[in-house]
Amino acid sequence: MEKKSIILITAPGIAERLGAKLVEEMPEMLDYYITDDYEWNVQYYDDILTGGTNDSKEVIEAVCDKKDDEGWDYAIALTDLPLFKDERTVVAEALQDKSAALISLPGFGFTTMKKRVQESILQLMNEMYYGTSDEGRQASAAHMESKDKQKFDALRNKDSRKLIGSRLLERISPLVRETPQEEDQGVDVRYTVKSKPGDYLRIISGMVFANEPWKMFPAFGKIIVIAFTTGSYALVFSTLWQLSMNLSVPRAILLTFFSILALTLWIIIAHQLWEKKGEGNSTFLRKIYNVTTFFTLLMSVLMYYIILFVMFSIWTILLMPMAQIEDYTSASPGIGIYFYTSWIGASISTIIGALGSTFEDEEVVLDSTYGYRQRQRQEKLKEEREKEEEKEEAKEYEE
Repeated sequence: MEKKSIILITAPGIAERLGAKLVEEMPEMLDYYITDDYEWNVQYYDDILTGGTNDSKEVIEAVCDKKDDEGWDYAIALTDLPLFKDERTVVAEALQDKSAALISLPGFGFTTMKKRVQESILQLMNEMYYGTSDEGRQASAAHMESKDKQKFDALRNKDSRKLIGSRLLERISPLVRETPQEEDQGVDVRYTVKSKPGDYLRIISGMVFANEPWKMFPAFGKIIVIAFTTGSYALVFSTLWQLSMNLSVPRAILLTFFSILALTLWIIIAHQLWEKKGEGNSTFLRKIYNVTTFFTLLMSVLMYYIILFVMFSIWTILLMPMAQIEDYTSASPGIGIYFYTSWIGASISTIIGALGSTFEDEEVVLDSTYGYRQRQRQEKLKEEREKEEEKEEAKEYEE
């Protein structure tokens, strides 16, 4: 049986990990969704391709060049870069004649990726194999009709004109299938977001997901130690317990909001994470990057705050007897006082103990921003090209 190679070109990070998970499962799915006339050989290839571009045209051209250089049958790029066409989010593109395609992971929004990426790969392969015309879609639909409907039931996309199956986000922010004109960089099919509000919802939440805010949390170690030490010391004395008896819930919520916002902004300012004018990005991209940075750090700070609250709750329940609390407050407050005071303590210790602190691993924080990662990739790509040029020059010299 003839073999067909499909290479998933993955960017470093989340895309590379996805590629490693997908290669074993995809051949059987391709037999089912596309055709079993070939033996499908699916592999992933780690390559930054284009550094930090946000132009889908540059990425798809780089995919075509890499595919031609390596002699692959099909190539699909999985990138964590947000890609745009006239400031509209590009989720996926495919070139039928070139057998090349791309998938921009942020276009899926803040969601589990694996099944959506599987469905997208299968759909793009479907578009390239059967064609993007109405006749091609009909042939694809006929092929699917002949298959067992129960197989791969976890994958929801069984429609030859959709990139992925119906889910909650797809109802709120639907994708649109386009077949651009020939003069539009040769793209045969493109999937974009239907509406502007849905566009922003998808791309910002997807970029936050690609930033993996949970991976930054270990960098909070030093801040947690300072905050917990400060709060634990304060909880030994009566002031916080008396305050909790008199502080209303709306004020406690306002205090929580202020402490979380203050720490988030402090991290951005202290580590100079805000993208400024003149750093190589357009105003549109700079705004997108800055909003993404803010919400990425906000999620990390929220995780930090919740853990701090849990630590204080455990500490107070284990070490503060109710008789002592009644003596502090001159009342019989009940078990809820432990959690309410821990909540207030978490807010105050975040402001007092964390502001002014620095991260032990600044690289983790910097790597959570798109601007920094893009600059790193551009530098890496430049170094690789310089090495290639040096090799070519050395070869010419030897000849």
